[in-house]
Amino acid sequence: MFKKNKHAFFLCLLSFFCVARIQAQIKINAITIEGNEKTKNYIILRELPYHVGDIIPKDSLSYYNSIAHQHLINTSLFNEAYVTVQADDSLSCTIHVQLKERWYFFPIPYARWADRNFSQWWHEGNRSLDRVNYGINFRESNLTGNNDKLTLGLVAGYTQQAIVRYQLPYFDKQLRFGIGFGFQYFTQKEMNTSTNLDKQIFLKTDAVIQKGYRSNISFFYRPNFYERQNVQIGFGTNEISDSAFLIQPAFLPTLGKSFNYLDINYAYSKINFDYNAYPSKGAALEFTAYHRFSAHSDLSSLQLRKILAQPLGNSNFILFESNTLVKFLSNHNYTDARLMGYGNMQMSGLEYYVVDGNAGTLFRAEWHHPLGGFTVKNLIAKKTLPEVKYRFWLKAFTNLGYVYSDRPSDNSRLSNTLLRTAGMGIDIISIYDFVLKIDYSLNQLGDKGLYLRAGLNF
Repeated sequence: MFKKNKHAFFLCLLSFFCVARIQAQIKINAITIEGNEKTKNYIILRELPYHVGDIIPKDSLSYYNSIAHQHLINTSLFNEAYVTVQADDSLSCTIHVQLKERWYFFPIPYARWADRNFSQWWHEGNRSLDRVNYGINFRESNLTGNNDKLTLGLVAGYTQQAIVRYQLPYFDKQLRFGIGFGFQYFTQKEMNTSTNLDKQIFLKTDAVIQKGYRSNISFFYRPNFYERQNVQIGFGTNEISDSAFLIQPAFLPTLGKSFNYLDINYAYSKINFDYNAYPSKGAALEFTAYHRFSAHSDLSSLQLRKILAQPLGNSNFILFESNTLVKFLSNHNYTDARLMGYGNMQMSGLEYYVVDGNAGTLFRAEWHHPLGGFTVKNLIAKKTLPEVKYRFWLKAFTNLGYVYSDRPSDNSRLSNTLLRTAGMGIDIISIYDFVLKIDYSLNQLGDKGLYLRAGLNF
């Protein structure tokens, strides 16, 4: 009798847990999307962490919705994204996605300083308009509603350029593979020919001193939400004038007046941030392998970059970045030796300086505290963007770096030595992923000052 009751008890207990488990699940009956006047539905559904028919834990639904919101905002297609749930019954629900699309087409005048950053143009370039590129860019960031991007540009001023770029993120039914291409032609009447005291030296002439073009084709692979792989194959040419060659015969990798090349670049990234333009939570890993084929002037390089954003309490966060670049040089030419101060190898407080070398690394640590924000009514485009939001962050930061050079310049103070900077600043974040950084920095040379920089935080 006891054994029968014991078995019955366990059967009842097992049935209770099974029923409780079934009741704790919820099925997604449907997903509705509103506000996407141009963006295709499948592009939006690609970013959601669930699908119609999925059965997920009830207590996880709020978390999944927050992930859906994060993914949609990080596409840079929408100003606002709202994900809500409507219960159909106790075991099923409907997901509602409401969007406000961005303005995708920008036929805007183009004006940008030719120097590496605004502070260098303002102080060392003496705010000269001769060192400004100007023209017009036609940018369409969602050409056919497939999150495909087209750029057509005609730029004059410091560098005359003609630019065509197109990128289609997906061309297969599974939305994993994409393709892109680009072409750029340029001419210059001024060029950076050398480095002296860790600062760029320029040569300016009345005639064209440098010209060239580059074409490339890219293939993309995105197997999941966070990982991306990219293979780009490019070819091009670069030529310098007789006067430039006399001043700097080692400017081009061929150590001559012309340079033809074919290159291949592989890039892998895994990015999982709450907001890509200004992350306060999450991590990113980027790896790049590059090789250039050219007569007696091959170049290989490897780069690894890691970023971590970690919340501190309810509002503050800290951000760490490490970035290492190694170049395998076939000869000692000026173009290939450029390292610190170019691309994403930047240290706050060394905006006026560059360091040439074979390999370099940097470490950045920042503490961020919110200062609040405000909203301004937009009187220009009331329908598409009725309000413009501004957010302000206070930050303190420090940077460490090192550049190794097997042939350091005799007057270089920054190669083969520890680089150190620190400072405080205010970051301003606004619409369309705009970030303006206003920093007060000092470095190991005793320089200190106010620096401005615009762009993404990572």
